[in-house]
Amino acid sequence: MSPPSAPRPNDGAESPSSSDEHTEAAGGLSLDSTQLDRYSRHIIMDEVGPDGQARLLNADVLIVGAGGLGSPVIQYLAAAGVGTIGIVDDDVVERSNLQRQVVHRDEDVGNSKVESAAQFITNLNPDSTVMTYQNRIDKQSIRDIVPGYDIVVDASDNFPTRYLLNDFCRLQGIPIAHGAIYKFEGQVTTLVPDGPCYRCLFPEAPEPGTVPDCAATGVLGVLPGTVGCLQATEVIKIILDTGDPLTGKLGFYDALEASFEHISYQSDPTCPVCGETPIQSIETVEYAEGCGVSEWTSMSFFDLLCSISVGFLI
Repeated sequence: MSPPSAPRPNDGAESPSSSDEHTEAAGGLSLDSTQLDRYSRHIIMDEVGPDGQARLLNADVLIVGAGGLGSPVIQYLAAAGVGTIGIVDDDVVERSNLQRQVVHRDEDVGNSKVESAAQFITNLNPDSTVMTYQNRIDKQSIRDIVPGYDIVVDASDNFPTRYLLNDFCRLQGIPIAHGAIYKFEGQVTTLVPDGPCYRCLFPEAPEPGTVPDCAATGVLGVLPGTVGCLQATEVIKIILDTGDPLTGKLGFYDALEASFEHISYQSDPTCPVCGETPIQSIETVEYAEGCGVSEWTSMSFFDLLCSISVGFLI
């Protein structure tokens, strides 16, 4: 199921606040005076301009996870004027979420995260149409939700979802802006159809129970804000076709040291998803335990981590 076309500016009666002042962008999208004001700091930039803002208004982005990482992504993509924002999350707001999941409020406790996030977007920017999916991503729901979106943001908090998104989006040719956090550390990378995939970096997931989640170890409340903003930046760069996305590069952020590092990685010709003999369907993969592909062996997850001398992040 593809997302319906978002209502675009001036698709009907003129807004009461608009005047005869319009700017025509590429593709015939007209920015009215209210939008020229709202997006003025984008429009005056050579790298964005009216045409770039038109691209943002015409973009369809799916955010998987409306929690710590999803919150800043939602905030800044809506503020940037992304035309259609899809949000996937099957959880409800808990009070312990509010320390870092900043699109939700105290009065949202007990309500679904997707509806709370949708209300935030509606209040922030009427140009953004919101599609909500109160689902967990699995083999069936991913087929119903993901096709039709231009970019997927992986703001999930579990390995089966990460590997399933990687595999399905690679088969569909959809780029992913990936992020993950752990205590004081974060990681970001961008997966595009003609670059290395998540399995080239982490061939298989660690054994269940070997990696603690934030409920057990805690997480610095502002950390997902930093990492999520980097993910949102990657999305905007892809939409605008500008800059150098983190393709084949894993960015690490250490909040305690206020330091950034980058580690390069390459496509693995033996990768079962993007290598020389890739899978043709996600049906051949079991998204549990190590999320491995049948009859494919590789360097173990923890051997890989040791080889690049970094700690694992969730």
